[in-house]
Amino acid sequence: MTVWSIYIIEANDNSYYTGIATDVQRRFEEHVGDEHGAKYFNGRTPIRVVYQEDGHTRSSAGKREIEIKKLTRHQKETLIAGHPQA
Repeated sequence: MTVWSIYIIEANDNSYYTGIATDVQRRFEEHVGDEHGAKYFNGRTPIRVVYQEDGHTRSSAGKREIEIKKLTRHQKETLIAGHPQA
């Protein structure tokens, strides 16, 4: 079974982008300079992954992504602050 992760990337305009991937580092690199990156980063530069939540199925990752995207900025910052990155 493939393990999926949810991630949040901070952009150079201090905005947050939320997505899902099986390999967060590879996906971040695609956002940085690959034509397979999200359109969200046209005109923005991804700075760093600030949040990562592992251990999901494709279905649960998609549902969690939607939940996180509905959060306010303050709620996302609280989520990020409570989940330190390695």
